[in-house]
Amino acid sequence: MQVFLIIHDVRSVHNVGSLFRTADGMGVSKIYITGYTPGPVDRFGRAVDAFTKVSLGAEDTVPWEKRNIIELVAELKNSGVEVAALEQAPDAVLLDTYTPSGPVALIVGNEIDGLPEDVLAMSDVAIEIPMRGKKESLNVSNAGAIALYMLNKKSKI
Repeated sequence: MQVFLIIHDVRSVHNVGSLFRTADGMGVSKIYITGYTPGPVDRFGRAVDAFTKVSLGAEDTVPWEKRNIIELVAELKNSGVEVAALEQAPDAVLLDTYTPSGPVALIVGNEIDGLPEDVLAMSDVAIEIPMRGKKESLNVSNAGAIALYMLNKKSKI
């Protein structure tokens, strides 16, 4: 089963590079960078050293592209990809109970503001990681890694 990763409005180059490295390790088919998320190259096409230091070259092993989030989600859904938003939302299902029925795109977003309402509304499902301590959330690269691991385990990517 194909798994795609959408990284939306994540500001930290370190977190994005870490997500790229995790995506490589979990066999993600493609990464989409949306919103103001930084990519592996700057606007002049030069490699971003801070990114490469964290990703360890995963930008060369996992296909990626920069896209508009709304157009991308609509396109993926039209092609039969289930879209799962990793977000604490009133109707979210727990990650360990979620099993995709086919190809899936996992969306991770901004650590402070979460995913925009229009993106959540377009998603097929919101999934969340149960938190047992006093903190309400995890770092986006850690949360993404946990979710990708569970998707990998359930879907046999």
